[in-house]
Amino acid sequence: MSRYPLFFLFLLCSTPLILTQHNDDPTLKTMHGFSGYPLDEPSNPFGSSASDSSPLSVDAQALQKQIDELSTFSDTPAPSVTRILYTENDVLARRYIKNLMGLAGLSVREDAVGNIFGRWDGYEPELTAVATGSHIDAIPYSGKYDGVVGVLGAIEAINALKRSGFKPKRSLEIILFTSEEPTRFGIGCLGSRLLAGGETLAEALKTMVDGQNISFLEAARSAGYARGEDDLSSVFLKKDSYSAFVELHIEQGPILEDEGISIGIVTNIAAPASIKVDFEGNGGHAGGVLMPDRNDAGLAAAELMLAVENHVMGSGSIDTVGTVGILELHPGAINSIPSKAHLEIDVRDIDEDRRNAVIKKIHNSAKAIAKKRYVTLSEFKIINQDPPAHSEKSIIEATEAASKELKLTRKYMVSRAYHDSLFMARISPMGMIFIPCYKGYSHKPEEYASPKDIENGVKVLALTLAKLSLS
Repeated sequence: MSRYPLFFLFLLCSTPLILTQHNDDPTLKTMHGFSGYPLDEPSNPFGSSASDSSPLSVDAQALQKQIDELSTFSDTPAPSVTRILYTENDVLARRYIKNLMGLAGLSVREDAVGNIFGRWDGYEPELTAVATGSHIDAIPYSGKYDGVVGVLGAIEAINALKRSGFKPKRSLEIILFTSEEPTRFGIGCLGSRLLAGGETLAEALKTMVDGQNISFLEAARSAGYARGEDDLSSVFLKKDSYSAFVELHIEQGPILEDEGISIGIVTNIAAPASIKVDFEGNGGHAGGVLMPDRNDAGLAAAELMLAVENHVMGSGSIDTVGTVGILELHPGAINSIPSKAHLEIDVRDIDEDRRNAVIKKIHNSAKAIAKKRYVTLSEFKIINQDPPAHSEKSIIEATEAASKELKLTRKYMVSRAYHDSLFMARISPMGMIFIPCYKGYSHKPEEYASPKDIENGVKVLALTLAKLSLS
């Protein structure tokens, strides 16, 4: 009896009506080409042994070499990686990725802000494509896997599918997103926000400058983008531009490694809200002003920090998290009572109403603290308040089926870090695939994912893309 590769069995099971069609049917030809076996061979495909392996072959060694090579495009020495939007090393890294896309046989294009697209045309190219991808920019002194696994891994997933003989029905497209990190202009997921139709952002970018007073448009043009155009609306994509979007990413947390699980299937992405708070007091000499007479902006900030923790912990859900990531005191001298305090607060949850309720409580606390300590709450400003995103059921099911066929352990997970997928969900059904990373480390030089875990993730991504392409 003939033995059928495991992925061919999926194709056969998922398209039962095809067997009654004529042999010239392109889907039949696709199945034939992918499996390497004639479809009319008189045998029972369901009799294949459970030991049959996937026909996909991932070149893990070459992929690791590419990850290492890409990490050399950095403004700081190894093992750290620093790659800031539109800098020389960012431009060189982009060129490296475009070259790999070309070598993979993809047609490559770029938009006005530098989102890069590499497409493998399907045999029904008029259908909406299936997309994947991530980012390659890196915050100062970070690691070499965040985002990069989702870009280089996507290219290798396409190569693996091509080596297997698979032919996509829907086109497959890889996207390298511009500036997922907010390092230079203070806006995270800049490229995907624009793709999702960020009109307010597109307008703001016309006048936005970085810390060196270099405008966004000037920086973009120095890298070869936005030439001759200030209007960035050309970047916008229409809703349903893709039939599905799937992002492969390191977990950036310890759960998968701690539990010995190979694949995380993301069900929700918690959306962040960012808040800026300013208190103003009188200040004074640390020795000259007695404690009952002080209007200490620093103590008001400290009390608000504890209030943030209290309100987050009291939300009733483990999925609510809050962080005071920035605290600045003025004048910043050991012998001077702070006259000004500036805080920046991050609150996240997969439930938008619950997150917003926590923000309201934080605001109420800020006002009460200011009143109690006789300081002024001069600013309480919500910078952004993005809605969370929920993975599409069909993508979750395709990812789970792929993991099962590859005999990989998996679990459903929530992503509390935000990703480009958060914004792609506004224009496309979305899903994410997590792989383990060492101790959950990320955004630091010790960030690491093993070649085997990366290989597993790439295989799951490849099979998921294939399934979605044939839908």
